[in-house]
Amino acid sequence: MEPMEAVVLLTYTVLAIFVGFEVVSKVTSKLHTPLMSGANAIHGIILVGAIIVASETTDPWLLTVAIIAVVLATANVVGGFVVTDRMLEMFRSKKPAKSSAPAESATAEVAK
Repeated sequence: MEPMEAVVLLTYTVLAIFVGFEVVSKVTSKLHTPLMSGANAIHGIILVGAIIVASETTDPWLLTVAIIAVVLATANVVGGFVVTDRMLEMFRSKKPAKSSAPAESATAEVAK
């Protein structure tokens, strides 16, 4: 890879990071769960791609970058599922806790 190509790729990566941050930070909280679900699907595809690249490469530097990509994509997918689960937990109905009042009254009657 020529140095100029590397600079162009680095520029694309930095611009993608800024655009991604701005887009996600402007999303309302009501849309975070669907956004996370879509992001998890995309990161699952990225994870598969990183595993394929890691298995096909013979260059040690490319293998190192591919392994780092596998680790980061895995952390991103797992973190996305954890966040989505927490957000969905907020919308689940809460069942009332079983009261211990009948047990206490039965014990009080036995003590009499």
